[in-house]
Amino acid sequence: MNDWLVDTHAHLTASEFDSDRDTVLSRARAAGVGFVLAVSETLEDAKANLALAAVHPDMVRPLAGLHPEYPDTAQARQLVEWIREHRQQLAGIGEVGLDYWRVEDEDARQRQRASFESFIDLSLELDLPLNVHSRSAGERTVACLLERGARRVQLHAFDGRASKAMPAVEAGYYFSVPPSIVRSPQKQKLVKRLPLRCLLLETDSPVLGPVPGERNEPANLVISLRAIAEIKGIHEEEVRSAVVGNTRQLWGLPARNE
Repeated sequence: MNDWLVDTHAHLTASEFDSDRDTVLSRARAAGVGFVLAVSETLEDAKANLALAAVHPDMVRPLAGLHPEYPDTAQARQLVEWIREHRQQLAGIGEVGLDYWRVEDEDARQRQRASFESFIDLSLELDLPLNVHSRSAGERTVACLLERGARRVQLHAFDGRASKAMPAVEAGYYFSVPPSIVRSPQKQKLVKRLPLRCLLLETDSPVLGPVPGERNEPANLVISLRAIAEIKGIHEEEVRSAVVGNTRQLWGLPARNE
């Protein structure tokens, strides 16, 4: 049965994995993870993702983006051009978005939004999915996406109220759920409210694991799956079938390596 899972948001080039990255990927495969979407925070990360995907072409799918904690329009322009040049090697754009938790200065927030808008426009130009960060800025992020006409969108680890997510659900956007759901009442409420048709799985490795302070890794994806099933009161296989189909719909990936 073609039901391998996909970790739709992980930081595989993070220094936390430098000593055992290959083992981490092997452990993920043993846990039923067929692909990992490797997001970037900087241009250097994006280049490292391409190099890692060349070593693990059967499992790693690289993305390129500028994390919103870097509200630098010059860096954003540089990354936009780099993504255009490497479009055929990339699975998508991310992570990009807004972050009002780390960025409080209003001028910096304006630059952050301008950068985000440039990536939204690029995703439409190149027909690439967006992997979106929205910490403490969920409503504003969704509004920006809708205003720019974004189509292929994943909102990762959304931390807003479920009511603020509904416009994104109506627009056909997806929400990815990390293993930290087991300790997050906010994410539990969100998953309870959101329809199964818009849910994906992620780990955000090496963070957002089930235990605070411990390194998270893609093998923990099954924790997210089990939590969704428990919260919604349905069988794990129903969740698995749904998220596999949702992932294929957004990212165009096969459900398993064939």
